[in-house]
Amino acid sequence: MLRIITQQADVKAELQRICDRTDDEQVLHKEATVREVLQAVKRQGDKAVLHYTAEFDHQILQPEELLVKGSELDAAYQQVSPELLSAIKLACKQIEAFHRQRVPKSWVNFGDDDVVLGKRYTPVDKAGLYVPGGRAAYPSSVLMNAIPAKVAGVPRIVMVTPPGTEKTINPAVLVAAQEAGIKEIYRVGGAQAIAALAYGTETIPKVDVITGPGNIYVTLAKKLVYGKVGIDCLAGPSEVLIIADQTANPIHVATDMLAQAEHDPMAAAILLTTDPALAKNVQVAVERQLVDHPRRIDTEKAIAHYGLIILVESLDAAAELSNEFAPEHLELEIKDPWALLPQIRHAGAIFLGYSTPEAVGDYLAGPNHTLPTSGAARYASPLGVETFLKHSNIIQYSTTALQKVAGAIDTLASAEGLPSHTDSVRRRLQKDEPEE
Repeated sequence: MLRIITQQADVKAELQRICDRTDDEQVLHKEATVREVLQAVKRQGDKAVLHYTAEFDHQILQPEELLVKGSELDAAYQQVSPELLSAIKLACKQIEAFHRQRVPKSWVNFGDDDVVLGKRYTPVDKAGLYVPGGRAAYPSSVLMNAIPAKVAGVPRIVMVTPPGTEKTINPAVLVAAQEAGIKEIYRVGGAQAIAALAYGTETIPKVDVITGPGNIYVTLAKKLVYGKVGIDCLAGPSEVLIIADQTANPIHVATDMLAQAEHDPMAAAILLTTDPALAKNVQVAVERQLVDHPRRIDTEKAIAHYGLIILVESLDAAAELSNEFAPEHLELEIKDPWALLPQIRHAGAIFLGYSTPEAVGDYLAGPNHTLPTSGAARYASPLGVETFLKHSNIIQYSTTALQKVAGAIDTLASAEGLPSHTDSVRRRLQKDEPEE
């Protein structure tokens, strides 16, 4: 049963409990397992990757089977419907159009005394994309990771994804990868896939950045290899927070909560509302929609453990609670969402109005659906083109400009006890200095 909370003393404790839902005692045990996998792959390469694929995914592979062959990529197109192919193509177009607006531009400024300052953006050489398997196929995750990397100009983009039964990969995933421009795909998942991308093996290349969500083992592996490679974020279970007033449709709100809960038994679905009648109607609607739900068991678990309806005194109070929770997805199903938007400081993606369900953003609106979770939206941003770029500072000084700042550099370097810093300026300005 979806709970309704009216006592404000319980609200913050419940929201914190949901935010901390992945901080269980088993994480340390899982981290030890992940460390073992990482070290084994680092030392033994393909041999360890194949060993753990057999142990965890129950698929016996030979080294030559890791790379998905061109014939399998071609065959995937024959296994998807024309409607699905058309939808994938539309999503590609929308996602690429959005991310092309986000490409930062290199710049140079020519100042006084021939001082030149600027920034130069360049893509990483290689990017590794992790696409989860298991509970469902995620062609949308392929597009959301691959297209920003392509727009950023990454020369080599590789993808890893766990093999399914009989070593197969879902054809929709393979088609999405090809439509996004990826043809180098490896059938490996879990912590061993992250290790292979971080350290490289005989078959799988070492990359510079790893992106894409996965299970707890994938997340821990990304955490542990960070620094050796860059990562996008540490993705936890998905979550939606909905702010709704008396004008919202309770059936639509209930459906949006279930759309989040059906992802995973640990997914969170939270409603903040000023209207007691709406709260009760949403509670009833959720129960009715669960009756014949195709993913009822997992969805019901999520609703029971991490579903919540909170009655608040005002929309201002709802916005403040939302900021404290910093949700991955935030829906504003209220009469004037733009009026409340300035009060929203922390959210991965914000959906405004009655006709903007989260599913629009999940698939083809364009903005990325790989978002910060578990409160990380307080400091982190969605995956984007910037994830695959780095910038270098550009500095050029003339002799005149260097003379003007020499005294200040001398003072600062002396204060830090670094005499050669001072000498590096002084000797450039000293005339006719004899060679030593």
